[in-house]
Amino acid sequence: MFFKSLSRPSLLFSKTRNLSISTNLTFFRSPSLPPSKRDFSPFRRKTRSISLSSCLSHSRGIHTSSSNGFCDFKTDLLDIAAGLKVRNVKAFAIRSMSTSKSPSSVIEPTVSDNGGAVGLLTGANDTHGGVIIDMKEPMDPANFVSSLRASISQWRKQGIKGVWIKLPIELVHLIQAAVQEGFWYHHAEPKYLMLVYWIPETVHTLPVNASHRVGVGGFVMNDKREVLVVQEKSGKLRGTGLWKFPTGVVNQGEDISAGAIREVKEETGIDTEFVEVLAFRQSHQSFFEKSDLFFVCMLRPLSFDIHKQDLEIEAAQWMRLEEYAAQRFVQKHDLLKYIVDIGLAKTERGYTGFSRVQIKSAFTSKQCYFYLNSEDLDEPHNTGIES
Repeated sequence: MFFKSLSRPSLLFSKTRNLSISTNLTFFRSPSLPPSKRDFSPFRRKTRSISLSSCLSHSRGIHTSSSNGFCDFKTDLLDIAAGLKVRNVKAFAIRSMSTSKSPSSVIEPTVSDNGGAVGLLTGANDTHGGVIIDMKEPMDPANFVSSLRASISQWRKQGIKGVWIKLPIELVHLIQAAVQEGFWYHHAEPKYLMLVYWIPETVHTLPVNASHRVGVGGFVMNDKREVLVVQEKSGKLRGTGLWKFPTGVVNQGEDISAGAIREVKEETGIDTEFVEVLAFRQSHQSFFEKSDLFFVCMLRPLSFDIHKQDLEIEAAQWMRLEEYAAQRFVQKHDLLKYIVDIGLAKTERGYTGFSRVQIKSAFTSKQCYFYLNSEDLDEPHNTGIES
């Protein structure tokens, strides 16, 4: 048994957009179908950096650590023997994304061209030669730029490549300053914006933002060969009279199988248990130019009385599979025809999809799911395959 990729036109777009449908072709006959680098050249002011760790050791209110040679500030404005004044700069707390324990920099005074002294931003090394700055404390944009320039100069000497700055929504006033220094947007979440910068004069190798959205559809069939279908109140299918399978988008941190079970429960009130992934489809330029993965999941019903969701669902019912397949819209579109054929192949000819296997991550102690055709394994591993 193997799963084959089938390129077909998109279901809901006037333009032809090829979709990849991955499915096991062994058990059913397919229907008859027609044959940054981003060039960043930011303005950079070169900063002349001179370590003050040695010359400050005898100044008032400053203590030098014998272990690292860095200075601790005890007052807001300190007179230094060299005639310089050093601002007290608070260290920023760090919460890493795959970071090491060793910080890439600490608060260390450095002399700038204007005769003042600035502190370096604190960061934590990631596992790919970069540094992550998790901004938390308020900071004036001018001081932020000074610290940022001095920090980048230091990181360049250390061989740091990528710089990630996580700005919470409370520090939105620092975004313009960061962008003017050559940073660009990487991704945004409800409470923060992530900006990135590439120090070497080479093509950057920073990972792109999440490229796919993950959707699920529930294929639920009872003992009477009836499938669970709904009509939607919103979206492109509103008012068309089309009966369709319950579908939705997987939440962050949610397993594919759990997402399918949840969507069916939310839309119809039917409790189900996961059986297997029957097939999946990949399409592109789908949602805000992102790609889309759609998993067709077979679920076994545990209840049968329908209680539809009033907000999004116009109607819900159990319908004979043949009646569903006879709908003009279903007959017209490849994806829906394939789902019908796969469902029949599963119930009548032993079609095998992807079962769920719980495994442990190779890099953490977290549990996750691996989906595979368990029936064709010669020697299944003792990992708790769920049917």
